[in-house]
Amino acid sequence: MKLILASNNPHKIREICSITESMSLHVVSAAEAGWTGEIEEDGMTFEENAAKKARTIAVALKEWAMADDSGLEVYALQMRPGVFSARYAGEPVDYKKNNEKLLKEMTNISDRRARFCCVIALSDPSGKIETVAGICEGHVIFEPRGTNGFGYDPLFVPDGYNLTFAELPSEIKNKISHRARAVHAAMEKWKHIFKSH
Repeated sequence: MKLILASNNPHKIREICSITESMSLHVVSAAEAGWTGEIEEDGMTFEENAAKKARTIAVALKEWAMADDSGLEVYALQMRPGVFSARYAGEPVDYKKNNEKLLKEMTNISDRRARFCCVIALSDPSGKIETVAGICEGHVIFEPRGTNGFGYDPLFVPDGYNLTFAELPSEIKNKISHRARAVHAAMEKWKHIFKSH
């Protein structure tokens, strides 16, 4: 089955493709499918943003489309940066500045608990949407470590590990991450769809 991933983020596309490689899915990016537009992520929740992206692409291209929206939620910051994770330090997206802003905000905070959340939306060509979510609990450390991954990965240590997402080998991260959990939930929930198309 051909499935359009409503994203042009190469990191996300690579991660999702590696997680789904054992399944009989032909995943292509929005750009590869011929989509050249921009979709404003103006929702106040991960669900709203993921649904909007998936529906927009699916209806425009008359194909099945999947989108994710994800971010870091820090308990002591009232779950910020949340849906604003990618642009936390402003436009254009700058991962280093985002990390610096987060660390500055957490300077005197001892409760470092945080979680990554990922919501995946699947849209049929008519725009009908379903969603699933994946969560990875952990904590934020005091300075970046590691060079793998992207976003807040150098600051986030998942529960049960001593290494950050940016230090873990991608094959481990892609088993335990919020996105991996959401993708696996999606494959389980929608396997009847993927097998029948």
